[in-house]
Amino acid sequence: MSRIGKMPVEIPDGVNVEIGGKIIKISGPKGELEREIPREVRVKEENGEVIVEPKGKSKLARSLHGTIRAHIRNMVKGVIDGWTKDLEMVGTGYRASLQGDKLVLTIGYSHPVEIEAPEGVSFKVEKTNITIEGADKEKVGETSAKIRAVRPPEPYKGKGIKYKDEVIIRKPGKAAKGEGAAGAI
Repeated sequence: MSRIGKMPVEIPDGVNVEIGGKIIKISGPKGELEREIPREVRVKEENGEVIVEPKGKSKLARSLHGTIRAHIRNMVKGVIDGWTKDLEMVGTGYRASLQGDKLVLTIGYSHPVEIEAPEGVSFKVEKTNITIEGADKEKVGETSAKIRAVRPPEPYKGKGIKYKDEVIIRKPGKAAKGEGAAGAI
């Protein structure tokens, strides 16, 4: 059995959990999330905790055991605190602005790039920093990945959109690489 799957998920005050058939609904101050429960896993609520158990000993049931428990824990944390991702734009003239719920990026293309916020996700812009916030961890991560994919950081100058804590491994340019060969001629 999964070590993570064995641990119960505590339900804090202000969080409501409804388990009905194949769907679990978790609601709290930041919103409401729901997820379908696979038939290989049993989810029940006891004494203010959510317990996940595998049905049977198949490989799929054992693998889903810990996964579903982690999803439920992420949902509980999302409806209480929410999830955030921070992106940073590096490059001369790179700008971001908000127009309603759309993020408008000016990042070196001939046209501005508009990205619409999915339901439950919001943007904040401060100079060259973009913050993506929401209750659903998957939507926040997917949205931030889409924004980063518009102009991923390149390895020579480091220009592009990167995660705040991402380290870009830099490459030397042609001049630094071929300097030894040029002196031999």
